[in-house]
Amino acid sequence: MLEPIAMFRPSVVALAASTLVLSACQGREEAPTAPAPAPAETPTPVVAVGPAPTLDRAGLLQAMDVAASAFAAGKDPGGASLAGRRFVVRQAFGCAGPTPTDAAPVSRTNEASGDGLAAWSWGARRQSLRLSLAPADWSESPLLAGGADGWEAAEGFWLPRPWLRQDGCPGALAAPASNDSEPDSLTGVASPQTVGLAAVFDEGGSRLGRRNGRAYDFIVRGAGDQPPIAPNGGYRLVLEGRMAAFADGRAIKCRADSPDQRPVCIGAVQLDRVAFEDAAGQMLSEWRPS
Repeated sequence: MLEPIAMFRPSVVALAASTLVLSACQGREEAPTAPAPAPAETPTPVVAVGPAPTLDRAGLLQAMDVAASAFAAGKDPGGASLAGRRFVVRQAFGCAGPTPTDAAPVSRTNEASGDGLAAWSWGARRQSLRLSLAPADWSESPLLAGGADGWEAAEGFWLPRPWLRQDGCPGALAAPASNDSEPDSLTGVASPQTVGLAAVFDEGGSRLGRRNGRAYDFIVRGAGDQPPIAPNGGYRLVLEGRMAAFADGRAIKCRADSPDQRPVCIGAVQLDRVAFEDAAGQMLSEWRPS
């Protein structure tokens, strides 16, 4: 006897197939979406802070002018930001010719301190030239009153012609005299010195570099038996070091005896090098504390 065979109706098969397809589609739609990759972080730029630029003659004189103006106005003269700054100052000297022999700065230890100005003079029978700079003794000067408590000595160097920012000789010629010009008492008189640097030395510190009244001296001789030639354009004094600070933290201190006088401003420094150069920048001699 034949077994009955179950016959599936087409409608049932189609319904089952459509259900499977729908379930598969729903499974694909409900699958979790992979998260989008996070944007790459932009690295924070690193800003390198370099050392402050070295002060030259123009930069140092500008700072002195600002301090003088603030002092005259009764305001904070500033200058604290200069403490620790390096400087290299070149200034011309001997532009108008030699200093008379009897007015040349002294150079022996047992003689009085100099005036803090560089000069040159002729030697005997003009067979040599002598360059000389004798620092001034400002240890007890009111210019440095209220300085750091530990200073034992201060040797002064003036920066002449502070209105001239360049480090060469002045190019302006003297105006010819006339009946309508200034009184004779004002003609040809040099202006008082109003800007200077004080090389300070700590009490109990190293004495290297201290001059104690001795001048920086250098002798220029001619070639062979020939006498030296008078310089065209003078010579150059080079002062190099780092700005120090007074007791109040400022590198510059100003003083004036009258509101009608230009303040005298002094910068405290630690001097690392003193040198003489010719007008072309050729070094003739140098001194270092070590």
